[in-house]
Amino acid sequence: MTQALYLKGVLAAEVEVLECKSCEDGRFAICLSATPFHPQGGGQPSDTGKIAEADVVHVGIEQGEIIHYCTQPVGLGAALAQVDEKKRHYHSRLHSAGHLIAHVMHLFGWQATKAQHWPNDARVQFIPLDTVEQLDAEMLQNKCSQYIQANVPANLHQHADGFREINFGDFPAFPCGGTHVAALGDIGPIDIQSYQFKKGKLSVSYSVAEEIE
Repeated sequence: MTQALYLKGVLAAEVEVLECKSCEDGRFAICLSATPFHPQGGGQPSDTGKIAEADVVHVGIEQGEIIHYCTQPVGLGAALAQVDEKKRHYHSRLHSAGHLIAHVMHLFGWQATKAQHWPNDARVQFIPLDTVEQLDAEMLQNKCSQYIQANVPANLHQHADGFREINFGDFPAFPCGGTHVAALGDIGPIDIQSYQFKKGKLSVSYSVAEEIE
């Protein structure tokens, strides 16, 4: 099984290419001994980057194995795997923003049920709890901004059995295998784009800038 270096925030590593197979679509499927590439999953897009000189265009998990899809073949043996750091940081900021929104909404009695943290289509869905309080998009955005301005730190907990949790400051921990910012100030401004309640569920769509100053 491929060692998941991305869980520790690794962006580049010398790895061993174990297998390289050609695909019908012209790409090449590559298995590594260890990988800094976050595979698509948990609502987060996959990392991209390079293995040796080959461009990594997608990373997925198939039958428990992490597969790196590249534009050209890579020889077996030692190779440098490098993640596109700019894109990783953007995905991490989107993911952490989704968690922050879920934390703030929970303070008002809303329970997150599912989320996706895709560029141009990031959203979190909620159901009301017995303690629900009403708030609107402007209130939510202002509350999130307060925590971002306070630069509340992230706390990652990797358990011995592989179970991983993250929380920010004193918020309760959420199970998560994705990548995140070191502190909420790294997210930059969150823009709450829509706030819609329909059929007993609340959907909050949001975005963050692709780059921040």
